[in-house]
Amino acid sequence: MTVRVHGTCAPGFEHVREEFIRNFTERDDLGASVAATVDGAFVVDLWAGDADRTGSRPWERDTLVNVYSTTKGMTALCAHLLVDRGELDLDAPVARYWPRFAQAGKADLPVRWLLSHRSGLIAPGEPLGPGAVYDWEKVTEALAATAPWWRPGTAQGYHAVTFGFLVGEVVRRVTGVSLGAFLRAEVTGPLGADVFIGTPASEHGRCADMASALGRPQGALDPVPEPPVRGLDDHPMAPVTLAFGYLPLSDVNGAAYRSAEIPAANGHATARGLATVYAELACGRLLAAETVERLRTGQSGADEPDLVLRAGTPLAETWQWGLGFMLNQYGQAGPNPRAFGHGGAGGSYAFADPENRVSFAYTMNRMGAGTSGEDLRSVHLVGALYKALKVLGAPGPLGS
Repeated sequence: MTVRVHGTCAPGFEHVREEFIRNFTERDDLGASVAATVDGAFVVDLWAGDADRTGSRPWERDTLVNVYSTTKGMTALCAHLLVDRGELDLDAPVARYWPRFAQAGKADLPVRWLLSHRSGLIAPGEPLGPGAVYDWEKVTEALAATAPWWRPGTAQGYHAVTFGFLVGEVVRRVTGVSLGAFLRAEVTGPLGADVFIGTPASEHGRCADMASALGRPQGALDPVPEPPVRGLDDHPMAPVTLAFGYLPLSDVNGAAYRSAEIPAANGHATARGLATVYAELACGRLLAAETVERLRTGQSGADEPDLVLRAGTPLAETWQWGLGFMLNQYGQAGPNPRAFGHGGAGGSYAFADPENRVSFAYTMNRMGAGTSGEDLRSVHLVGALYKALKVLGAPGPLGS
């Protein structure tokens, strides 16, 4: 199989390009891009393959693609910008900013529990019907009225889709604009970064179509973990309610989904765009140092299980969440345990490594392993990146 790779790769980083090619020849990539920066400068910016299953559209430098939960990092960033500016207090009750949230025993629930997956609001309290994720007011009103699925603060459980509505509504209440509009005005627009939550119709023509993993029926993979939920299996609403947010790929590839704001799951981005944003965090140019330290501080207890993520992956047994970001406890973001970022269903992944002033992003349209950065395609790319850094000499310590 011959793979035509486009873009640039700085001297010394050729092994990243080789692993990128292997992603197509050995690991089933269809279309993809990878980007990495060191000290704010791009050392890798590559793309290859097809933007759809028919092979009629090549993947281009500016091809946008749905990155599922990799979106959560951008959503969390918006909240931390407000914290940095003194407009949002992580320890204040959510109800200070969103008064109706005080219903159902949630009057004192702090903002930080929304960001750390500890609020117990993994789904609305009752089914909302097909297409509810496209109706912001309907979802946020339902979540405001919902009693938590467990006592808030006592356990963590991945808020696969509701994370974006919860954090996004707080951002909207503080700023007066939607989360996607705030992200574009305050971060990605000024940086010239191709990252959208609520992709304008004018940009749909450069969106890649998502494709199921090989060996699965087309359209079979959904953007959130499947029930049952460990520890909640006997809840009478679990089988129906925990399906909230499930959408087939036919919807994910449609205009309504691309234009909607679902800030936990439907960001559309290029790898270069994500790496650009994370480069600002890696180089200390977007948030104050103390804010970066806060957001990458673990919010979970030692060896605390996640109630929602499925068994069979490291995430299901123990997981340390930061404030809206996945922490690098398993080395999926290289050797620095202080690196942070987020992965998305199917394999997209992006992170910042402030100690080494490195950022990385990988985006693709062939669905693969999962949300945590354990997808072998990104694992091999990250490994090649840090091998190059070790040889060339990184700006900071490479970690253990």
